[in-house]
Amino acid sequence: MKKIIVLGAGLVGKPIALDLANESDFEVAVADVSVERLNNISDKRIQKIQADLQNKSKLSSIITAYDFVVNAVPGFMGYECLKNCIEAGKDIVDIAFYPEDVFELSELAEQKNVRVICDMGVAPGMSNLLTGYAASKLDSVQNVDIFVGGLPKIRTQPWEYKAVFSPSDVIEEYTRPARIVRNGKIVTVPPLTKIELLEFDNVGTLEAFNSDGLRSLLFTIKAENMSEKTLRYPGYAKKIQLLSDNGFFNSKKIDVDGKLVSPLELTSKLLFDQWKLLDNEEDITIMRIIIEGLESGKKIRYSFDLHDEFDKNTGIHSMARTTGYTASTAVRLLAEDKYLKKGISVGEMMGRDESVVKFMLDGLAHRSVNYKSKVEYL
Repeated sequence: MKKIIVLGAGLVGKPIALDLANESDFEVAVADVSVERLNNISDKRIQKIQADLQNKSKLSSIITAYDFVVNAVPGFMGYECLKNCIEAGKDIVDIAFYPEDVFELSELAEQKNVRVICDMGVAPGMSNLLTGYAASKLDSVQNVDIFVGGLPKIRTQPWEYKAVFSPSDVIEEYTRPARIVRNGKIVTVPPLTKIELLEFDNVGTLEAFNSDGLRSLLFTIKAENMSEKTLRYPGYAKKIQLLSDNGFFNSKKIDVDGKLVSPLELTSKLLFDQWKLLDNEEDITIMRIIIEGLESGKKIRYSFDLHDEFDKNTGIHSMARTTGYTASTAVRLLAEDKYLKKGISVGEMMGRDESVVKFMLDGLAHRSVNYKSKVEYL
């Protein structure tokens, strides 16, 4: 019996725990500081632990009894939580998506002789794995284009958007400069720029704009050109740019009738209710990955497409499914010793092993998260 603990009982942590609990060979627990979030998990197969996971000694004592840890805490505490789990000598699947450089923990992970799979969601995560897989087949990589977005199925004005994460986290995506690769070099471009329109089956036209989503791919994949763009319904980027240009995302506090107010905090507060994805509100996740390069002197294109929707039977949102089930499948990968590399791993490193790619895709397909692939000679 393998013992697994999921740290974080939020939008994604809960589906991970529920999915893992379906395995008769797994004993599953979930830990969170919020009693309310824990009470939202009614499955009696899952042990619930209320604890402050930012408390290092408390965290260490909790995870001691477990074989595997899933780090699904909020990004602001994700890196320290991961570091503490590594120091405890645990194999880990991590989806915390923090801003720090995870490879700074490589030496520690190797010293502790643990397997750590980081950024293992949909994007980053499967986008990395599939990019790494295609790149491993090519003699040289010319272009990598990743388009990804989570959207409400029902479009409601003015935003035609609902957030599966907190508005402040979403807004950061719109304000942080986007790192891309051009002519083999990492360059920085403004977010919300280079808007292009793309067509997707069952959805229609979506707009794509620059965002800072490449993360580790910037340093692990040698490509002439590479970018990740966020997908939204057409016209969205201009609305957000209008807010940004007029100071609504500024973090510096200003005086309003004798009170200091941060425009960013106020904007986030106002948008929370407007952007909040409600229970049983249907969402969709769209991703397209295109990798082009040379193989034996011939130009070849690998492409992968994902279209996933809210599960009416389980009530689990699409973004939670596509992220959470990627993580839970990666746990199975470790539990079955299908991936043995010690230290820090990210998706593109795993993608070099075709058997690992097949395991991940098969595991997701079993949960009705299906990636369509195509190979074309150009």
